Amino acid sequence: MAVDKFSIEASHIMMFARSIGDDNQIYYDAEYAGNAEPGAIIAPPTFVQASAQFDPNYGLRPRMDGIGWMGSGSNPTSAIRREEPKSEESGSGNGESTGQRRGGGGGGLHAEQRYVYHRHPKVGDVLTTSSRPGESWERVGRRSGKLVFRESITEYRDQNGELVVTATSVGVSTERPVDQS
Repeated sequence: MAVDKFSIEASHIMMFARSIGDDNQIYYDAEYAGNAEPGAIIAPPTFVQASAQFDPNYGLRPRMDGIGWMGSGSNPTSAIRREEPKSEESGSGNGESTGQRRGGGGGGLHAEQRYVYHRHPKVGDVLTTSSRPGESWERVGRRSGKLVFRESITEYRDQNGELVVTATSVGVSTERPVDQS
């Protein structure tokens, strides 16, 4: 999941590095970064995933009311509207539509995330994304029945069209819920 276009700013990189507890100076100190191998402030690993936060349709974040709460004098949390879970026909409930009906009330999980870095994303880059389906395969689980694994591949390209990062996400859906007993 990523927004179509994502400008990388120094403050985004610094906040991301702080949020993951990484105090490496290459993520915020321009002088230090200029003397390091990359020659500039670069983004930490997995940073491109933060581009999803700029997507207004990102399904893993509460939606804000159309009125907006900033400056309204009301409690910000009162403007948050939780979405009802999606039906089996419409998808997984995480903002992605599978277009398939899952039998037996099974569920979906994020199973894996891989990143291939073709170069470091850096301050000033404007990344564009394109996504496509990858491979899919099936396995049988003892307690969940059929497991269907699906890859989604997102390519992040810079303002010159050069490939910067390839992210592969693997999701798995189960045929039926796993009994917790």
